[in-house]
Amino acid sequence: MHEASGMIALPDTEKPPVLEVTGLRKHFGDQVALDGVDLKVYEGEVVAVLGPSGSGKSTLVRCIDQLESIDGGAMFLDGELLGYEQSHGHLRPLADAARKRQQRRMSMVFQQFNLFPHWTVLRNITEAPMVVHGATPAEARERAMELLRRVGLEDKANAYPRHLSGGQQQRVAIARSAAVDPRILLFDEPTSSLDPELVDEVLQTIKKLASTGRTMVVVTHELEFARNVADRCVFMAAGRVIEDRPAEDFFEDPRSERLRTFLARSSRSPREVSG
Repeated sequence: MHEASGMIALPDTEKPPVLEVTGLRKHFGDQVALDGVDLKVYEGEVVAVLGPSGSGKSTLVRCIDQLESIDGGAMFLDGELLGYEQSHGHLRPLADAARKRQQRRMSMVFQQFNLFPHWTVLRNITEAPMVVHGATPAEARERAMELLRRVGLEDKANAYPRHLSGGQQQRVAIARSAAVDPRILLFDEPTSSLDPELVDEVLQTIKKLASTGRTMVVVTHELEFARNVADRCVFMAAGRVIEDRPAEDFFEDPRSERLRTFLARSSRSPREVSG
């Protein structure tokens, strides 16, 4: 259970981050998934989170999106405490309506595409802006077609997911996440379920989105993508942040032996993300 006593200090407002995670802890039974994770993400930053399997990186973004409860620490979005409210010196979980309001300010792209198979591509993208965010059908359609042009799938607006390749479905999922204009975009290994030949098209789509100034946290195992696209890279192991540094320094001058070993083991023929 989340620690529910004492007041949580508000994040530093000297240069307010969009997202601040402080001392985050999460357990699954006896397994420690997150062990005091700290993270700040600033406006327009692309932060890549890397690490071996079981390091806690996917759990981290799932906690941020409030898909998993937390056992300690705190998370703030634009200075607002996520998931809890302070009352008489104690913390209590937010009511569902308030929690959902917070979730609407973030958007997640999952490993699996999670498109509705009985809806067209266009409806998959327009539904949330209309139903959840109050956009008119015309506004939602205009925004959806703009995003489909950006991801190179304008001609697939009336197709169904079953008619698309895995890479195309993931590009639609990315457009759907961007359509609600979230404060921060979260990616959980967005290429892990794709065949190798389809990975590049998805990475290119994420890179184009990053170039528009979106604030993004990308959990990924694609080292060249992280090197070429991320502003900062975070390395996690055993539920902890081991290094958090600008991307160039992260790859060129790793400080910890654990990161050096990880980079050496993960190296393979480079996949350049260009364009």
